[in-house]
Amino acid sequence: MSLHHQDEFLEKQLRIFLGDIDDATMRLLRENLEWIEVAAGATLMSQGEPGDSMYLSISGRLRAYVIDVDGVEHMVREMGRGQIIGEMSLYTNEPRSATVVAIRDSVLVRLGKAKFSALLASSADVSIALTRQIIQRLQSAHKRSSLARPVTISLLPVSAGVQAHAFTAQLALHLGRVGRVEIVDADRIDRDLAQPGLARTQADDIDVNRRIALHLDQLEAASDYVLLVGDDEPTAWTQRCCRCCDEVLLLADAAMPPVLHETETQCLMRRSGRSEAAETLVLLHPADLKCPTGTRKWLARRPVSDHIHIRPTLERDMARLARIQSCTAVGLVLAGGGARGFAHLGLYRALQERGIQIDFVGGTSIGSVMAAVLASDQPYKALLKITRKAFSVNPTGDFNLIPLLSLIKGRRLRNISQSAVRELFGHDADIEDLWKNTYCVASNYSQASEQVIRHGSLIKAILASIAIPGALPPVIHDGDLLCDGGTFNNFPADVMRARRGVGKVIGVDLSFRKPRRIEHDEVPGTWALLRDRLRPRSKRHYKFPSLMSYLMNVTILYSTSRQRESQRLTDLYFNPPLERVGMLQWDKFDSIVAQGHAHGVEVLSALGEAELKPFLEAQPG
Repeated sequence: MSLHHQDEFLEKQLRIFLGDIDDATMRLLRENLEWIEVAAGATLMSQGEPGDSMYLSISGRLRAYVIDVDGVEHMVREMGRGQIIGEMSLYTNEPRSATVVAIRDSVLVRLGKAKFSALLASSADVSIALTRQIIQRLQSAHKRSSLARPVTISLLPVSAGVQAHAFTAQLALHLGRVGRVEIVDADRIDRDLAQPGLARTQADDIDVNRRIALHLDQLEAASDYVLLVGDDEPTAWTQRCCRCCDEVLLLADAAMPPVLHETETQCLMRRSGRSEAAETLVLLHPADLKCPTGTRKWLARRPVSDHIHIRPTLERDMARLARIQSCTAVGLVLAGGGARGFAHLGLYRALQERGIQIDFVGGTSIGSVMAAVLASDQPYKALLKITRKAFSVNPTGDFNLIPLLSLIKGRRLRNISQSAVRELFGHDADIEDLWKNTYCVASNYSQASEQVIRHGSLIKAILASIAIPGALPPVIHDGDLLCDGGTFNNFPADVMRARRGVGKVIGVDLSFRKPRRIEHDEVPGTWALLRDRLRPRSKRHYKFPSLMSYLMNVTILYSTSRQRESQRLTDLYFNPPLERVGMLQWDKFDSIVAQGHAHGVEVLSALGEAELKPFLEAQPG
């Protein structure tokens, strides 16, 4: 990036960071900043070392790692241009909490502790501006994504027949709704460098490479997004695309064999270490395909960060990809709650009516079932019809005569799940085959931990997520015993918040709003309860839950204690008032759906245009 563009960008980012400060204060701050360059793979700071400075990223991309108590290193955050790094050390004097490594060549400005202290002492305006910004960042820390928005994105064709240039033009059209986009390929580089003042010298490869790098820096500084289109083979330009980007999109025709392309073997797989850019596999499909198949084979050969299914001729799919790449994607989180989960369908309808498109879905227990239904990307009426048909039979009605492991056999639930999945997707789909990326949360009994399932058989994942301990049989997965996810995380907003590309999280919580009091001093005996159950519901003396209902509610008690934290992680929160709906009232399908829709309409109607706008960014149309 040229000095002129660096200075312009620095001025812009400082004003964004500090707010409305006068020119004199800005000049004083800039005089105390030091420009530094960090090469790809180099370490900016190390965990445990003294925190003696803060940084503002001007260009490039960096990644933070933390070593846990067991000595295992975890990636916790990616930072792009315009982001502040290491600021807390200037206030707390604590050692660095993470190691930060440059993914690509990066330019930053540094404010050392001595100059920071001098600034605070000499300028009340700087002190107030910096302190206010730190407080705001701490208050919104739970809402910040751990992954910064990519600026420079490389698009590489990795199967025959992919029209990379046409695809990139479509993506640029949708990204252009939220920012300025530049498309750069090898031919454009040749044209640009042939212009006066940018003439390239064929005899001096080093000079040519330097000119190309500077030109790309200038394009990046002047744009919100730079899309680098790689060649069909591993040329020098394709290699540069792999080195000089924040993220790589691998474009593949899903109908082709899932073999590795020479670009992948010669350019991507030669990279090593923790400083490589994230890779996302974009599988391209025809518009009339009901559901992708065989995704697992594509992913098994590639260590990608994520995958996305796209029908390029469908505007809504390209808009979804644009939202993911611009980090404005909307994730929908669906809580567990038995039959109360039918309300998720009504809420989804209310969101659609307001033009809010959902890009990612995830849930626990019945929430995982409804997440899979929505991920099929079928019209709402079709979803409603298929789901109503599936639950026309009581899924928890096949009791075990000898309940050694569970009260319910679970065969009926398995049959319901299989028939619904086959009708929705046309085959026994894997989770990674769904049009919209999905996850299910289960509890790993063997490991005593929460387990987020993103791969493998969809039916098996659903059955694991919904397997209420004691009520339904557990599911064996890779040698571990899995059961209902509500034990650990019944409202998994934290999982959605950490997803790459998610900017806004919508949550539908099914927890009871009011505590239920029992107006008795002692629990009655078995025969007393049995006689009472034989009376009509309106004439019963005891308001105790059934054994099934009791087991279902007990499994989510721990998750309920985390409800406030999960609610804080959502940008739009729904909690339908379903006090008179029990967790086993499967026969009230239409009534529960209607209550969910009514609550959704009520909440959305209360929001102003400005409050709804973030959920409508980069929408098609």
